[in-house]
Amino acid sequence: MLADRRTVGGVPVRELLGLAAILAVAAVLRLIDLPARGQWEADQGHDMLVLYQFTQLGQWPLVGPPTSIGDFHHGVLYYYALAPAAWLSAADPVAVTAEIALAGVAAVAVTWWLARSIGGSIAGLVAGALMAVSASAVAESTFIWNPNLVALTSAIAFAGAWRAWSADEARPIAWIVAFGGAIATMHFHVLGVILAPAIIAPWILDVRRRSGAQRRRLLLAGAAGVALLLLSYVPLAIQLASTDFGEIRSAIGFLTGGGEPSATSLPVRIVVIGLRVLSWPLTGLLTDAPVAAILAAAGVVGAIVWRSIAGSASERFAARWFGLTLAWATFALSVAASGLATIVPRLPNDHYHAFADPIVFVSVGLGVAALVRLGRAGSSAAARLGPVAALAIVVALAAFNLARQPPATSSDGGWPGGDAAAARVLDAVGGAGAGPLVLQSLPDLKSADAMRFPLVRRGADAPEVWSDTLGWETLPHVVLCDALFEAVIGAPCGGPAEEAAVASFNQRLVDQWQTAPDRWVSVYLPR
Repeated sequence: MLADRRTVGGVPVRELLGLAAILAVAAVLRLIDLPARGQWEADQGHDMLVLYQFTQLGQWPLVGPPTSIGDFHHGVLYYYALAPAAWLSAADPVAVTAEIALAGVAAVAVTWWLARSIGGSIAGLVAGALMAVSASAVAESTFIWNPNLVALTSAIAFAGAWRAWSADEARPIAWIVAFGGAIATMHFHVLGVILAPAIIAPWILDVRRRSGAQRRRLLLAGAAGVALLLLSYVPLAIQLASTDFGEIRSAIGFLTGGGEPSATSLPVRIVVIGLRVLSWPLTGLLTDAPVAAILAAAGVVGAIVWRSIAGSASERFAARWFGLTLAWATFALSVAASGLATIVPRLPNDHYHAFADPIVFVSVGLGVAALVRLGRAGSSAAARLGPVAALAIVVALAAFNLARQPPATSSDGGWPGGDAAAARVLDAVGGAGAGPLVLQSLPDLKSADAMRFPLVRRGADAPEVWSDTLGWETLPHVVLCDALFEAVIGAPCGGPAEEAAVASFNQRLVDQWQTAPDRWVSVYLPR
């Protein structure tokens, strides 16, 4: 409701117009060409298959997607969060991707609020604008993958914690919101657990500075957070009880084994992973633009140190909070996810630290806003350069990211390409009613779900697991081969690898084509 002609809810109309423009840009960058923009691979096929079985067949999942490190699963809340879009659209991947894209837009709004609450209107607009155009943030919003919801949930966790800490009186509801955001982050990516101390620590400080009834309310909020955590893992508990607690043993074995094995020393891992955490939201993959990444990381560190010393009381606390969170995240990832120290361009893993992205944008916003204020408050030549430097930083980062937006069409054709490949397979075997198919993925460690989901959705019977009862020689074989793993397969895709896989079945090749630069599909029928 209008407080006066210039504000809405206490926020100046001009700021709201700026936010609306930022959100419009964020939406356009994320929603344009959405069907074909995101990759369609084994992970996407697996997630959609679970959502299809959940929303169309009533098979409730108990665990989330399998992790790429260790032998356990992410949280099941990921599937529950995407279930509305899958249910309403009859498990259409485009609708599910649209929900993820809208979550990315919402993350921009929450990040704007967080930065504005700490550093004022300019900080909010800068943080929101940079997140809106960030090529990394856009990429994370345009395909189906469990970490792609982390930016929103972690932003909510930080915003809830800041709302509670900055209030004059205890705000237990804000803490519950913060705990809920942290729990969701833990579900969407297992390494999101690293975020938990960053939310728990200010809650403890808030409890210590309160007394009487206010302290009791905050302690009850903490108990509610624990209850939410336990409730969210009830499905996992059911799964554990039915599988002899194998999931727990795998997780404990991974952690006690020191996480991922690495030949890189811990100091080197800390430097490389620290650079990735600080620069990924602003300049993308470290090896794509190393100079820009180093400059961006240095700028984030400079902004945090500056505002932790010279800022207002609120800024000092926030900057120190963010700085300690980033330092903790870097160290924890260096131990638990040392693979981040090895950069493989076609196998990026920066999603491991996506929970830190919102505070990187906010830190830049705080630094830029301080530069602007420096120019307004001082009369020296150096002070007058503040606004010029602020504008240059924002323009440079925005231009860099706008020039590096994800392509309009994924190299593998996205979901339309995957669906078209399934249609071509069915044409080769005589249609969806021709009977069951045998799917094989090369290498064996990679799931065939990128093909299985569109086949199942088109009505085909496409078992994933081979069985002696299937009668292999009498069934069509669809072989998927990923050339990225030819060293593991032991033969090149596009002929030799596939022929070796079906050599014992006396079958003939009826169709073979390349669906992406590294991926092949081959269809074999009985002779």
